[in-house]
Amino acid sequence: MDSMACPQCQAQMNPKERSEVHLSQCSSCAGLFIPRSELGMLIEQENEWHLSSGPSTQPIPRIVPGMAAPPPNAEPRQARSYLDELFG
Repeated sequence: MDSMACPQCQAQMNPKERSEVHLSQCSSCAGLFIPRSELGMLIEQENEWHLSSGPSTQPIPRIVPGMAAPPPNAEPRQARSYLDELFG
């Protein structure tokens, strides 16, 4: 991908690759430019991510006497989408 100027702030855009998708990111405002062909690949990867992730449920624990309360925020934040996983 050739070097280009950001359409928003005219700063230099740096080529990047995320999960086999080639894009350019502005060094100043962090804006992204994704070519149409790469956008199609990103959409396909997003759809595959949703199909493979499925509903994630945890079994309900049995409540027993003397059970300790779980620590706050015990589970790590789960990505809401493939794009969130890539860029979040």
